[in-house]
Amino acid sequence: MVVWRNGSSERFQMMKKNNLYFLAIVLPEDLQRRIVAIEEYIANNYNSHKSLRIIPHITLKAPFTIDAAKHQMVRDWFVNLNVQAKTFDIELKNFGSFANKNHPVIYINPILSKNLSFLQTQIIDQFVVNFPEIAIMNHERHFHPHVTVAYRDLTPEQFLPAWEDFRERSFLAKFPVHDFHLLQHNGIKWNTIDIFRLS
Repeated sequence: MVVWRNGSSERFQMMKKNNLYFLAIVLPEDLQRRIVAIEEYIANNYNSHKSLRIIPHITLKAPFTIDAAKHQMVRDWFVNLNVQAKTFDIELKNFGSFANKNHPVIYINPILSKNLSFLQTQIIDQFVVNFPEIAIMNHERHFHPHVTVAYRDLTPEQFLPAWEDFRERSFLAKFPVHDFHLLQHNGIKWNTIDIFRLS
């Protein structure tokens, strides 16, 4: 198990009735360092720290809550996914934003390739079949991949100068995707609990 930036809380897990999970592509360590440096700059200059609490990633299945008694069912579903996608490259290019009224976001933009779209669609389609009681959000059917560098505690007032700062900045990178992760929240941080290897 890979623990992300903090330890787990077994007592918390025992007391919970529901678990929180999501699926993501975790970026390579060299790219993580570059992105964390950007997040630290934003934290210091625009008072937005939340993105520092999770390692840089591209979400494939948004966070979902499910009865803790179904924990093994979630893990079994994940490791037995029928994923036809093979190892592929993702290109990151420049910055984007979601200028939401209450919770704006600044992100690094992954180019949406056929391979990335195909992988995400396979995951969502199989999730719907296996967990029909959990609603799929609209943005999961209209996939817009992003690597978040500021969100949640980025206020609308701070968003304006922050986006002005980043909108013309360049960011270029390319990395191979060999796997994706199933993550679970332990009450403090997200932990990787399983990894699916692409062929």
